Amino acid sequence: MELREFYKRFSLDESLAVGTGHNPYYLRIDSGLDEKIQVNGHEMIDLASNNYLGLATDSRVKQAAIEAVQKYGVSLCGTPIATGYLDLYQRLEEKLASFVGLEEAIILPSCYQANNGLFSSIAGPQDLIIVDRYAHSSLIQGIKAAGSKIRPFLHNNLEHLEGILQRSRGYRQVFVVTESVFSTEGSLAPFKEIVQLCETYRALPIIDDSHGIGVLGKSGRGILEEQRIEGYQGIYTASLGKALANSGGMISGKKGLIDYLKYYCPHLVYSTALTPSVLAGTEAVLSIIQSEFGVIKQRLVTYQQAIYESLIEGGFTLAASEAPINSIQSGSKESTFILAKKLYEQGILCTAFIEPSVPVGDGRVRLIAGANLRQETVAEVAEIIKRIGRS
Repeated sequence: MELREFYKRFSLDESLAVGTGHNPYYLRIDSGLDEKIQVNGHEMIDLASNNYLGLATDSRVKQAAIEAVQKYGVSLCGTPIATGYLDLYQRLEEKLASFVGLEEAIILPSCYQANNGLFSSIAGPQDLIIVDRYAHSSLIQGIKAAGSKIRPFLHNNLEHLEGILQRSRGYRQVFVVTESVFSTEGSLAPFKEIVQLCETYRALPIIDDSHGIGVLGKSGRGILEEQRIEGYQGIYTASLGKALANSGGMISGKKGLIDYLKYYCPHLVYSTALTPSVLAGTEAVLSIIQSEFGVIKQRLVTYQQAIYESLIEGGFTLAASEAPINSIQSGSKESTFILAKKLYEQGILCTAFIEPSVPVGDGRVRLIAGANLRQETVAEVAEIIKRIGRS
């Protein structure tokens, strides 16, 4: 094959953005995630980021990051197994495990890497992985890499899941994989019941709590606290780049498994460790959550409800949400881009989901109002939404 023919295979179809006059992806951000952010030179209200608790630009978090840079520099220029395992790194692992109530944890550069590296390390062709059909791409890609038999179950459908478990015999190990909060719509997994089914059928549950940690539970400790799951025997992953306002991912669970992954998870062993500033920033966020979560969560819930009411008044159809997420059912990819454009033109930055992130024709426009917003700003958002809905 000639090189010209090779590169022709990768030409980008830009017809959707051209036809709607808007591309909601790869917008240039010229500021941090303050209440108003600079996007392509325009001031906008951020309802797109996962900065749930509004701590990404908190002065205490920034100060912790600055002090870590002053002490350790900007990088340890090595993997955790080599030169990257700071005392700060070890301390944060211990705090994260304690925070979610599990024995041990490891930290990876992203939760995408955590989910990708996990399955190839623990599963193989002799195993079966049963996964919610709405599960995040990072889980799906990691599952495919393991080479195991894969069976999806209908979203949050316990009856369908149990039917698959009843028919799943002769495998070395059966895993059941789901998320705590499905971020395109805000639905919560019935994880306590899933854990109970796993106990009945001797399967091992795996939960991605990326949109739950720092948000769910009476003290922000995530899905296990929210659903009062005691003595969890499964595996837990989560992002440190959403409510925890930094970057990175974690895998947590039984000590023996985590000790094994420290040496046999390639996505950990062969990746440069997170920078000192990120480690210190995450530690600072955990401290703030432990002392201020009740007040912050109340603002988050209040803002979500105010925007929800404005969306209903504006005539929008919403996905059922149990998390601080408002997700508009926008239909086709064209109508999804057009709605995102309308919001953008009125100074609101949102997140548009089209296939393959969601099923074809089932687009979503997601709005997350972080706790760092002021009430006046949320009121402004509500008026804009109602105006767009009436237009």
